[in-house]
Amino acid sequence: MVKLILVRHGQSDWNEKNLFTGWVDVRLSPTGEKEAARAGELLKEKKIHPDILYTSKLSRAIQTANIALDKADRLFIPVVRSWRLNERHYGALQGKDKAETLEKYGAEKFQTWRRSFDIPPPEIEDDSEFSQANDERYNDVDPNVLPKTESLALVIDRLLPYWQDTIAKSLLEGKDVMIAAHGNSLRALVKHLDKISDADIAGLNIPTGIPLVYELDEHLNKTKEAYYLDPKAAEEGAKKVAAQGQKK
Repeated sequence: MVKLILVRHGQSDWNEKNLFTGWVDVRLSPTGEKEAARAGELLKEKKIHPDILYTSKLSRAIQTANIALDKADRLFIPVVRSWRLNERHYGALQGKDKAETLEKYGAEKFQTWRRSFDIPPPEIEDDSEFSQANDERYNDVDPNVLPKTESLALVIDRLLPYWQDTIAKSLLEGKDVMIAAHGNSLRALVKHLDKISDADIAGLNIPTGIPLVYELDEHLNKTKEAYYLDPKAAEEGAKKVAAQGQKK
């Protein structure tokens, strides 16, 4: 049996400000740093020892992983980073205030952009200050495959091949794998692992900084239901995620 540990990055500066972030590279807030530390403490308390780490190319996920692994005494493990674990690209919404967007466009369009399975927001322009068109962290990626906006369905399209070809290989080699990533890239993976329908995935909210653990057999099938290492905090955190956009 192997373990897959999923950790959504701690609260970022833009989470705190209630802004659409997507691929914009922002840092953890002080609260987010504490959440990341708590994630590592939980791993240590529960004697969960990841053998390899996968993260996105975004600083908030990298910071979360570094802080958590430090607390868990696992800073020495190999690290692999990929843009395919990045957050969903929010297109022209990146940098916009969620509450103001809700007020301007109304609840139906806001929820469609935020939670629709296959309807992306409008594309971002290359000359936008929040575009990644010239971001050097993606110099090794064909620019034709880099998104200018995404729905969750498109996140799944670019994440699942990486899961199947790379991450799953580590699990099949008997390694316990930790993934430090983002709300929507992790929702995409959880949808696949838990076989959640396109309609039901809209109701799934993943809290920040609380490890979610899957125990998998030699065929990477679940041996039991996935569990959070702090279930009460996870429930409260998921409610906060669901309420985003309601702040004034």
